[in-house]
Amino acid sequence: MTKHYFPLHLRIINTDEKHVGEKLYLTGTFNNWSEEHVLIGTIPEKGGTINYTLEDVKAGEHELKLSRGSFKTLFADASGQLAPAEWINHSKESELELTIEGWRDDYPASTASEQVNILDEHFYFPNLNVHRKILIYLPKDYKTTDKRYPVIYMHDGQHLFDEATSVGRSGPVEWKVDNTIDDSEHDAIVVAIYHAANFDLRAEEYMLSASDEIKNPKGQLYLDDIVNELKAYIDEHYRTLNDRKHTAMLGSSIGGLISIYAGILYPEIFGTIGSFSPSIWMDEEPLYLKTLQQMLKRADDYKSQTFYFYVGGKEKRFDRNTKENDMKKELEKYVEFLTKNYKGTIFMDINEHGKHGAAHWQLAFPPFFDYWSLQMKSE
Repeated sequence: MTKHYFPLHLRIINTDEKHVGEKLYLTGTFNNWSEEHVLIGTIPEKGGTINYTLEDVKAGEHELKLSRGSFKTLFADASGQLAPAEWINHSKESELELTIEGWRDDYPASTASEQVNILDEHFYFPNLNVHRKILIYLPKDYKTTDKRYPVIYMHDGQHLFDEATSVGRSGPVEWKVDNTIDDSEHDAIVVAIYHAANFDLRAEEYMLSASDEIKNPKGQLYLDDIVNELKAYIDEHYRTLNDRKHTAMLGSSIGGLISIYAGILYPEIFGTIGSFSPSIWMDEEPLYLKTLQQMLKRADDYKSQTFYFYVGGKEKRFDRNTKENDMKKELEKYVEFLTKNYKGTIFMDINEHGKHGAAHWQLAFPPFFDYWSLQMKSE
């Protein structure tokens, strides 16, 4: 199939007085979010503009961000928050306008709310034999009341609350979990578990089955440590509602995959499972087999449980043979299978324009939190 390429004309407007005359760069899907940002000129005076043309940009949807040379110096909105990527459907010669309202590095690096605390820099997981950093979000009124709260256990903890610790393909995009709950009429404690130091170790801890790439999966050990060590500690030291109705787990990508396993293996612990963009393709056959085995063996244990799935309509991944996979279709296939064997509740949230990444999970979290909170109150 012929691939079409067209010029993309950019008009950049500067409304900020800082960094005038410094070099201005661009990054985005057109260069696969490369660390090597493209030099496009210098930052004009406040109120000024510059024009730049990207030649031969492949037709399709594109996202772009301005920077001063790195992901640490991305442009920001007027309040200092990281600006979202500018989007364009580039199907012919196109024009796009971008506005510089500020620069992210001119504002405090941390975006975490006051409700986020370090529970332990080195919480010991004995089955894994590792120490892992744990963050905890406590509701605003935690210290002034004697209330008890529901709890969400979440993976990839460094990406949930704070741009200063978040890492992503398009920059330090965090989920804003703390902001969501701060602004909500509902309350919850969030326990955020840092993932391992690199992708390979993270994959080992989030996988239950061996594969050509994952020789030593440790997912079962990881889940056992969450259930028997971390949850036990949280329930002992914090005012939690510790029954399964008020206990949830949420993760994305391969973290979404292990969250599914947590719901299947521990229905007596986790009353709600949030699985965002799960990487089913990484463990498809064992997942189906384990699901069927557990559903047949413990069918009634799932009656009061909920699986909440989110996926974007434009999420693509590539398997070991570089064959493109449609993650939405893979999830829909699994949900159809689950529906035939599962006695609990299944909810699907599909964003047809959504892609794989924190910018989309950030938008998916508030609906999940509202759904979970209202579900607990309605039961």
